Amino acid sequence: MNLLQEVQKLAIKKNTPEIRPGYTVRVSQKIKEGEKERIQAFEGLVIRINSGYGADKTITVRKVVDGIGVERIFPLCSPTITKIEVKKTSKVRRAKLFYMRDRSGKSAKLRGSFVSDKNLAGNEARDEAQPNLPAPEPSTSEKEA
Repeated sequence: MNLLQEVQKLAIKKNTPEIRPGYTVRVSQKIKEGEKERIQAFEGLVIRINSGYGADKTITVRKVVDGIGVERIFPLCSPTITKIEVKKTSKVRRAKLFYMRDRSGKSAKLRGSFVSDKNLAGNEARDEAQPNLPAPEPSTSEKEA
């Protein structure tokens, strides 16, 4: 590995969730206005993940405001991004969802499921509990055979 890739590995944030095209995410970003700082959320559909490596990786998030499409590109390792939350997951068959720019109304909806904190906590607890499960005992009909 070259020096640039090693530095980029150090810059990667550990707390970013898995993000894929088709996910609906809420990105919280620090905005500085004069001397004050505030956090502004941008919620929309991930239509593209840049194929950058490590700290160069970016996502393009799209939402519609008053009938006008708004897209923002967020670098994943930016110090201004405070939190990224996955709100909804959708199954898509493309890596780049640029066709969503031409859609409106019902045709702009993706089939998917909402993600809640309970689901995430339940999945983590289930994954941790599975390795400790005892092997199932054979039934009485299997013992006789």
